[in-house]
Amino acid sequence: MFYYYDPTYFLVLIGMILCLGASALVNSTMSKYSKVRNMNGMTGAEAARRILNNEGLYNVQIECLRSDSGDHYDPRTNTVRLSSRNYNNASVTAVGVAAHECGHAIQHAKGYAPLSIRSALVPMVNIASNLGLPVILIGVILGWNHTLIQIGIWAFALAVLFQLITLPVEFNASARAVGKIDQYGLLTAEENRGCKKVLTAAALTYVAAAASSILQLLRLVLLFGGGRRRDD
Repeated sequence: MFYYYDPTYFLVLIGMILCLGASALVNSTMSKYSKVRNMNGMTGAEAARRILNNEGLYNVQIECLRSDSGDHYDPRTNTVRLSSRNYNNASVTAVGVAAHECGHAIQHAKGYAPLSIRSALVPMVNIASNLGLPVILIGVILGWNHTLIQIGIWAFALAVLFQLITLPVEFNASARAVGKIDQYGLLTAEENRGCKKVLTAAALTYVAAAASSILQLLRLVLLFGGGRRRDD
């Protein structure tokens, strides 16, 4: 079988290394502080309820997921969903993650613009992320069709834009989390330093994902941006 050597493969490799490194860092940091029980003995669910009530967000519900991952805030239903591990455990990680998701709920309540923009883009991005590469491939198969290739690249670019908008949303939610933890005395000063490490490591996964997507977009532009058939 013939394999074509593509000099832009190194961009994919860099993206993979960034994502793997960020993933390893967040896993190790969260694992470390998930074993550190906070002095108040407060579970993630209790911390989330304390923050939400103090912020006047009594309408925001807290649910426990069946899995040990997938913590998120759902603006459609005003619900903070915590993994079973973070919902039930009284660790520094659990409180940090719960506070972060409450940070998103506070953003939603205050009409934080980047969150509103990200939410509005979700339907389009779901379509674009699934169609970008297939449309480019179809364009190449159909004789290097310039229009289809450009549509595919722009669809992929929209997905990249979504990830870039996600960065300030996540960093802001973490900043709010640390502030509320300190304001309401949920963790000691030492525990809060560990919490900051957890949230910083988690934020780096978004940075790595965005960087990887930008590199992939650059690769697509280099390979197909001209819209001309390659002479191999």
